[in-house]
Amino acid sequence: MRDPAHRVWRKYPNIPAVRTRVNPIASFSLVEVTIALGVGAFCLIAIFGLLPVGIQQNRDSFSQTAGTTILRNVIADMRATPNASSTSAQYHVTFGSQKTLFFDASGRATASIGPDSRYKLNISFPSSTGAFAPTYSHLTLSWPANANPSAASGSVEMFAAFDRH
Repeated sequence: MRDPAHRVWRKYPNIPAVRTRVNPIASFSLVEVTIALGVGAFCLIAIFGLLPVGIQQNRDSFSQTAGTTILRNVIADMRATPNASSTSAQYHVTFGSQKTLFFDASGRATASIGPDSRYKLNISFPSSTGAFAPTYSHLTLSWPANANPSAASGSVEMFAAFDRH
């Protein structure tokens, strides 16, 4: 025999069935949401704390790359100078005498510091002995241009040898 509830359903088919098992609705509790927000906030604070360091590292690496490029160009100009000439063509560096050049952000050189000067290049020639000794050059590029090289925020240094015989 069928149970009496079966007859009710046959009689009223549009009434929803009463379920004996309750399916819980999937959700998060307030504690779980609070912990998740706390972890997310901690991670964001750590990331935001690293941003200034990353920006400064990017600025320093850009300045070092630009400084190395400037030194490479000056040394190439000095190496392209014929032995008969004692002054380089592009940067007017006289072999054997100290020279200071100032460079702007785009790499243009001037003999005096200006408002756009970003880099300061000191070129010196340590004494070399012997009749056939090569000419040595010590190049130090520092930035900012108006700072003392010992207190500059960054610098690049190179040594170069030239066969001037």
